[in-house]
Amino acid sequence: MQQRTLGDFQLTHFTDGNYFLDGGAFFGVVPKVLWERKLQADASNRISAAMNSLLVRTGRHTVLIETGMGNKLPEKMARIYAQPAGLLDNLAAGGLRTEEVDVVINTHLHFDHCGWNTVRKDDKVVATFSNATYYVQEGEWQYAREQRERDRVSYISDNYDPLVSSGQMQLLRGNAEIVPGISVRVFPGHTRHMQAVIVRSGGDTACYISDLIPTTAHLDLTWVMAFDLFPLETIESRKEFYKSAVAEDWLVAFTHDPNIAWTHLALQGDKVLPRQP
Repeated sequence: MQQRTLGDFQLTHFTDGNYFLDGGAFFGVVPKVLWERKLQADASNRISAAMNSLLVRTGRHTVLIETGMGNKLPEKMARIYAQPAGLLDNLAAGGLRTEEVDVVINTHLHFDHCGWNTVRKDDKVVATFSNATYYVQEGEWQYAREQRERDRVSYISDNYDPLVSSGQMQLLRGNAEIVPGISVRVFPGHTRHMQAVIVRSGGDTACYISDLIPTTAHLDLTWVMAFDLFPLETIESRKEFYKSAVAEDWLVAFTHDPNIAWTHLALQGDKVLPRQP
């Protein structure tokens, strides 16, 4: 758990733990001889990736961005991904009760980003954060419901459909302000409707960029994951993001980086890199 202030807001980094992803899939067409200089793979070519959440306390709202993998994976998937299921314990260790959260934002609906949205209670699936309103893009939810062959394994309906049915999950249509100082902006590429979360207070800005740039090892424009449905759009979205994030010195929070929760970025030549302290 790491904490810092952003203007009048308090930011806290929490994690659901680390899980395993194939290194080739994580870096797409980038040769292993290049990406392994930044992240080491194990004997099975797996990378250990984090599932980072960002908690924002504004003074009026308690906002949780992303809810990790959760504890509802089917047995085979739980074995493959080594389901850590640590987020709720980590929130409790940080002094946060689930009922204190009044806003949950999912950047998209892949199982490693929204798993703790819900929990199984007896024979029902219910909201983990009982007093929260959840937010995601309507287009993301509609796509998830299609269960397409290429990526249906990434979508688990119990993570979101019960919330949509109950009205607890609000479906957005494009960029929007969620609460004062916290907004979402769509950056297509990883999925068509993936959204980043932008936090502004006291003249400072932070951004939870999600899978547009999953780790600091993916800052190069062309280091795109094989998981991205629209890799050319990922590149264009990164260009658009860097125009603001670098020029305006945003604090950037990374969803899957196992070592760096957040950092500022700097342009060195034609490369975007984490800024040295």
